[in-house]
Amino acid sequence: MQRRWKKIFTLTIATFLVSLAFNLGSNSVLSFVPLTLGLVLLLFIILVGVIFDIVGVSATAGEEAPFHAMASNRVPGAKQAIWLVRNADSVSTFCNDLIGDVAGTLSGAVGVAIIFNLGSLSAGLGETLANTFMVALIAALTVGGKALGKNFAISNSTRILIIVGRLLYSVERLGIHLGPTTGKTKKR
Repeated sequence: MQRRWKKIFTLTIATFLVSLAFNLGSNSVLSFVPLTLGLVLLLFIILVGVIFDIVGVSATAGEEAPFHAMASNRVPGAKQAIWLVRNADSVSTFCNDLIGDVAGTLSGAVGVAIIFNLGSLSAGLGETLANTFMVALIAALTVGGKALGKNFAISNSTRILIIVGRLLYSVERLGIHLGPTTGKTKKR
């Protein structure tokens, strides 16, 4: 029980720090870029949330068997994909909750900042409508993207996980280890 509370506390602090860093960074960028680049940044943040949601769902829906065959053939990323499946709960929490929720919150804040930075809207009903429209658009793009992504993730979990496994493999080859050593995975 104590281990679970420690994990929750760590996740909460990590979420706070990631959100703080990304929000500070995106709001700083927004003050210097034109509207079109601000909108591109907003779409990028939404896309990051959708992509991480796809990875989290793929890890949850994935099966180990195809990756064992790939690992026996020394396919780069296969061991990392096995780790992703074996640790699906942690991968899903990180991808769907930490990154996904931070991206969702951040996209809302960026959308409101874009409306605020327009400055051409008069205070009152025009600004209220613009804010409402922006938040609704962000919610629609996020939910719609994630709905499309979930079906894709479930249908293509093996392909998605080997791609993510290869990315993790490449990062590990650079000497950066994002999780425990792939040989030390949890048993189901």
